[in-house]
Amino acid sequence: MDVKELLARVGENLSVSRSFGVAYKKDGLLIIPVAVVAGGGGGGGSDNPSPHSHPNELDGLLEDDLARDEVPSGSGGGFGGVVMPVGAYVVKGEDVTWVPAVNVTLIALAALSVLRVLIRSASRGRRRRHT
Repeated sequence: MDVKELLARVGENLSVSRSFGVAYKKDGLLIIPVAVVAGGGGGGGSDNPSPHSHPNELDGLLEDDLARDEVPSGSGGGFGGVVMPVGAYVVKGEDVTWVPAVNVTLIALAALSVLRVLIRSASRGRRRRHT
């Protein structure tokens, strides 16, 4: 996969259509789902040896069947992303309302994280008072 193809795929995955889902009508209401989309990627490649390494530094890393003047090289790339629903716009006539999506799992994990931080800070405070 070349760089142009990778960037084209990134563009497809981080488009507005991912943030705003397909609108649909139900019971006279127009519903437009909304999500948070985040992503990132990177890549690299090399056809030449690194300017920061000397071939003698690679002793022991090269296999016996490779000549000492051959330095392995390669390239790679990757992309990752997340799409999380956050709610929907509901249109009824001229009125538009926001209906948030409630992610109970995310709320529970956040509450447990806060509880853990509070317990750790309380236990550290008790240790400091005793010393």
